[in-house]
Amino acid sequence: MGTRYGKFELPSKIKINKKKESENVVYFIAEPFSKGFGHTLGNALRRIMLSSLEAPAIISFKMEGVSHEYMAIPGIIEDMTHIILNLKLALFRKLPSDQEKDSKSIKLLIKTLEITPEMLESSNGQYVVRLKDIIDQGYFEIVNPDLEIFSVTRPMTKRIEIKIGFGRGYVSSDQHRLDKVVDGEIVMDSAFSPVRLVNYQVGTTRIGQTTDYDRLVLKVQTDGRITPLEALIFAAQIANAHFKVFEEESFLPLTFETEEEKGDTDKDVILSKLATRIDEIELSVRSTHCLERANIETVGELIQYDEQGLLRFRNFGRKSLNEIKQKIEEFGFQLGLDLSKYGITKENVKQIMSEYKKNKLGKES
Repeated sequence: MGTRYGKFELPSKIKINKKKESENVVYFIAEPFSKGFGHTLGNALRRIMLSSLEAPAIISFKMEGVSHEYMAIPGIIEDMTHIILNLKLALFRKLPSDQEKDSKSIKLLIKTLEITPEMLESSNGQYVVRLKDIIDQGYFEIVNPDLEIFSVTRPMTKRIEIKIGFGRGYVSSDQHRLDKVVDGEIVMDSAFSPVRLVNYQVGTTRIGQTTDYDRLVLKVQTDGRITPLEALIFAAQIANAHFKVFEEESFLPLTFETEEEKGDTDKDVILSKLATRIDEIELSVRSTHCLERANIETVGELIQYDEQGLLRFRNFGRKSLNEIKQKIEEFGFQLGLDLSKYGITKENVKQIMSEYKKNKLGKES
């Protein structure tokens, strides 16, 4: 026997707004939540994304002829300290697979770098070695292949060894667990966290005439090693895994009412949503004017039309249609929805919406 709770308002889907200038900055909008859950979920997801996501990073570097990290190298402008700082900015993308054995093990990448006189001559005597010159695209996808690592002023051939591993957060060089460190191998501090920024804002949103529901907006910026959507999905799964620790299914299992089970209370909530005026759902001016000219005043009247019905209206195009479909879905409806079980048809919807609003106002007064 379980415990029965009332229904919590939950978003039917998350809206995703991408910034045109960067694929790594995305706004996620989720509404409606019951009051208070916007801050609860926003803060939890933010903390997890900033602290608990994993990505690959360089953990050690070895160059032929270099014995320690403070050494100056003949023919190279930068000293090893500067080179190490540049290598810390290297970004790699790889999602380890649970189907691949040792997919998270440390990978050793070896490359022989050869700088010829012709290369120096073509670059005015100073050849800039970039990340793509010392690491080949392969097991890892290089996010910033043109990252400058060091500058060479004379012909040379160098064997370079780089170890890349997976981790979480920021790990200093003395915390890396390496089986063996060979002579000349420089163990580095590693920044594994792929998320650069997470901000969240909680505002109010409405369901029908009720305006005290939460609207959560998350701004997520990553460095390219994972996408913002992957960051959000991974954070949600990490949160779920931790919440399961507190679940005792054999002790007070909890179930929630569904839309179909709520009877008259449910009908009142549905009617409240349907009675929402078109000018209250934040449509564009163009879409609002098109609906006004068609004498459509409420959400209930709007969803009596299917897509083809709306497209027949003057100046009503595909862009307006997509905008309206998105707004209607936020209410939990869809265009052309059959409302006959509530006694609502295309012929009487305007009258029922008007009577509902009058009765609602009468009760409130």
